[in-house]
Amino acid sequence: MLRVALTGGIGAGKTAVAARLAGYGAVVVDADRLAREAVRPGSDGLAAVVEAFGPAVLADDGSLDRAGLATVVFTDQDARARLEAIVHPRVAAATQAAVAAAPADAVVVVDVPLLAESGAVDDYDLVVVVDADEAVRERRLVQGRAMAPSDVRARMAAQASRAARLAIADVVITNNGGLDDLDAQVGELWAELSSRLA
Repeated sequence: MLRVALTGGIGAGKTAVAARLAGYGAVVVDADRLAREAVRPGSDGLAAVVEAFGPAVLADDGSLDRAGLATVVFTDQDARARLEAIVHPRVAAATQAAVAAAPADAVVVVDVPLLAESGAVDDYDLVVVVDADEAVRERRLVQGRAMAPSDVRARMAAQASRAARLAIADVVITNNGGLDDLDAQVGELWAELSSRLA
């Protein structure tokens, strides 16, 4: 098994890279999905979030109001630390279980948005960083996710710096261009990953 961490700042294109690697046959473990599952309705994770932040973080249907909570935690470092203390251990345990369940000969790609922040680099055989200029990332998020520019900048500021992510990279995929360029880089990456398993 080859354990690959895939990371990058918000809007860099990590999801697009993960989807292409899955298309080649990688087992992709999506930490964002696991984080959502950790606070699904009825979970102890959601109960812990409500205990920490109050019932105002719930939507009308009893699910977590993710957008509402995000406006709190991305402008308050202490609040973000409280949320991370609840969610991160649950995501780490679910990630370990998903990796352990993968076939022994698999390339397992763990999509870890906050790898540089977590200090878990040594858990992986290879770290791939998807990188893009901040202006490109902001444009994608404003156009693609309809986020306000101020919200985009707040989320970028809450994440590790670009330099910190690049410092942990074994491979960098630069995603400032079009999809053809991205496809070519991911194809080269897959060839390298496959050769490491051979």
